[in-house]
Amino acid sequence: MESLLAQRPWTYEINDQDAGNPENNNLLAILNRLINFVDELGKDFSADGKGLRELRERLTIGRFHLAVLGQFKRGKSALINALIGEPLLPSSILPLTSIPTFLSAGPKRLVRILFLDGRNEEFADLSCNKAAETLANYVTEERNPENRLAVSWAEVEHPASLLRRGVVVIDTPGIGSTFRHNTEATLAFLSQCDAALFVVSADPPITDVELDFLKAVQAKVSRLFFVMNKIDYLHAGEENLAIDFFRTVVGDLVGLDNNDPVFCLSARQGLQAKLNQDEALWRTSGVAALETRLLNFFSRDKARTLQSALTRKTFDVAADVMMHIRLQSRSLQLPLRDLESRIQILDAKVIEAEREKVAIGDLLSGERMRTMAFLEEQAEETRQQTRSHLEGVIGDTLQRTDSPSLTEKKVQDRLAEEIPIFFEKTLRSFSDATDERVQAVLRPLQERVDALIETVRRAAAELFDIPYHAPDSARALESTHKPYWVTYNWNSLISPIPEGLVDRFLPAAVRYRRIRDRLLEDVAALSLRNVENVRWAMLRNLGDAFRRFASALDERLEQTIESTRGAIKTAHLRRKENLQTVETEIRRLEEKESELAVIENTLAPTLVLEGEE
Repeated sequence: MESLLAQRPWTYEINDQDAGNPENNNLLAILNRLINFVDELGKDFSADGKGLRELRERLTIGRFHLAVLGQFKRGKSALINALIGEPLLPSSILPLTSIPTFLSAGPKRLVRILFLDGRNEEFADLSCNKAAETLANYVTEERNPENRLAVSWAEVEHPASLLRRGVVVIDTPGIGSTFRHNTEATLAFLSQCDAALFVVSADPPITDVELDFLKAVQAKVSRLFFVMNKIDYLHAGEENLAIDFFRTVVGDLVGLDNNDPVFCLSARQGLQAKLNQDEALWRTSGVAALETRLLNFFSRDKARTLQSALTRKTFDVAADVMMHIRLQSRSLQLPLRDLESRIQILDAKVIEAEREKVAIGDLLSGERMRTMAFLEEQAEETRQQTRSHLEGVIGDTLQRTDSPSLTEKKVQDRLAEEIPIFFEKTLRSFSDATDERVQAVLRPLQERVDALIETVRRAAAELFDIPYHAPDSARALESTHKPYWVTYNWNSLISPIPEGLVDRFLPAAVRYRRIRDRLLEDVAALSLRNVENVRWAMLRNLGDAFRRFASALDERLEQTIESTRGAIKTAHLRRKENLQTVETEIRRLEEKESELAVIENTLAPTLVLEGEE
């Protein structure tokens, strides 16, 4: 299931020839063959055709999401520019804002800016200079200071070969900049990605800030690649010293294996090589070796995993089609009275299944209400934690401030720094706790849905004496792997209240107390507003999660009934209307059964090999 905070699906289409894995192309050919086969069978098999088209779409959609991480000025954007072959992403003498940029495949350069209020602006068919200029207007601190334009994230479509191979590159906000909450936002996002590049530079060496970030990153991403950029800045003999130092420091911290490569490269030279089409410089820049390793990882590990899962699902759909062919063929051969008797029994099973579906729907509604109540409890608990935390910030600041006249300004500065960091952590905690709750609630309901659909299918197979194939579990709780980024403008504004004439003559202790009381009132309002920001997002997406589940339940049961009972009733209708064509139709179905058996045999060896692994 998608995380409850998912705002938009991230899917990236790639060309068949760029699928990155020969096995995927073989499966694509089988899927195309099956789709044509089912289309030839006619409208009674339309539900099967829909399922096969969904699998084909998933196979031809890129699933490898690569986050690029690093401290400010380490050359993250320069490395991405080298990989795509042109200076598209802006660099800056100031840290960028907390706005990530997603780069995916597209026929021409396109920039899409998505805002916090749900709007988006699209700039299509751009030159490289115009695309870079457009991005700079929204994601750099110089042109969009403190994200005053309220941008949530940026998308770029680009025809670079790496992107066409199904790699989606995400340029994340730099860590260790003035925007400390970038780190929390990045960590919340990383668990959704397949891999990450951790970029350092040869000069200066890795910092304590980077090491602390790396320690947190290690638990969040399944595959981490280390890149040492700006290697061309070193003198002869310094490269090995820099690598040894990096390996020692990182190895002590995260247990870097000696077999894990550190890709030493010059992003500047790599971009120059791409622009000048200099193959020799491309290789010596070191970027070529990194690109090759990423594509090998994609095709060997990530794409193979996807291909394996989709092969099994394709086999299941093919088995369904076979079952429906046999049901129709068997129905044409049975005596009419016997056929009608069996149809009545199956109809009774369908009625039972529909009643069970209503019962599951009632349970789902109850669990939705209980989960909403859980969310409200979480929100109230967070409000209390927030208020307590921010009151602690006020108390600590007051103790450290000697001058009452400076107190409110110092508190405001502290809160402006603390609130984004605190609420990025809160957002992650909110999301994780509620996601776990929803998974726990829906999993047993998913099992009941599976059992319900199994009842209808098995009843049909037994009634008509045909073999039965039990498929893998359904897809309702399956992770769709669509990374998302959430950006908020956390409210940290406290308007200082000028001291009155009386205040200036009060004892210092009294003045501090009056200032403290005013600040505590403001903190109470800040806590409420910021928690509501999270609560409303969670509430909206929680409702979406339950609606998606209910919709999937209705659709799956309807498809099962339509394809199973429909095959039988079509045969029944043909028997009653035109007996002369029955024998011809039986022979056609028998030929289709043999043809489908051949297609199934092309899938079976792959399944056996997977089972042996």
